Amino acid sequence: MDTLSDLVLEMKRLIDAANESKIHLRVFGGLAIFTHSQNNPRFFRRDSPDLDFIVPKNERHRLEQFLNDIGYSPNKQFNLLNGMRRQIYYHDQSENRRIDILVGDFEMCHKLPLDDRLHVDPVTIPLAELLLSKAQVVELNRKDALDIISLLLNNEVGNEKDGTIGLDRIAWLCAQDWGLYKTTSINLKRIEDMLADEDLELTKEERELILGRVRQIQKAFDEMPKSLAWQMRDKVGTRVRWYEEVEEVNR
Repeated sequence: MDTLSDLVLEMKRLIDAANESKIHLRVFGGLAIFTHSQNNPRFFRRDSPDLDFIVPKNERHRLEQFLNDIGYSPNKQFNLLNGMRRQIYYHDQSENRRIDILVGDFEMCHKLPLDDRLHVDPVTIPLAELLLSKAQVVELNRKDALDIISLLLNNEVGNEKDGTIGLDRIAWLCAQDWGLYKTTSINLKRIEDMLADEDLELTKEERELILGRVRQIQKAFDEMPKSLAWQMRDKVGTRVRWYEEVEEVNR
């Protein structure tokens, strides 16, 4: 099985090759969390040998030839049925290495539009969407929670142009989608509660730092403009399901 170092090297190889081919390949998931947690990576937990990427919609037709040239073969049946939104490839020399590529948007429990956002960071999806890609998980597990903690420990919340987690972007997305707001709010509260866990071995300063960044996001939610449709959906609340149910893809 590949080590973390192997996967990081392969991630960089793929992105460099994609850049040469004028393909905007950006990583999300665990390796993206690791990339943005270099100051203090102790909460990072690798749980999959997969590499997770996203590309713009208008570049999806070039993926198969590009990946074939650098040693990957397609899951033809899956890609035929789902290729407009998602594609899967396997490394020719390693049965355990799989590339899972989303096309245009991140769509799991909630949708994060990314088609015009893949220029923000040269390696990963933008920090705002990376945080939300974890915070949008309805059935948040400990690994996802630790990923959120790792991001908030290692990255400031503020203006995206300063290389921080884009607070305005998070608020804008959640103002457009009540369901995304609701799940994110629930999970931020879970993170607050989790920070009291002594097993995390956080210092007082680290706990206060993360908590302060959580509250910055919560404050932005309180202050963001809310449309009439958003307010009406808020009144309905959780009596009606507010998220999509995600099906796992068999390897």
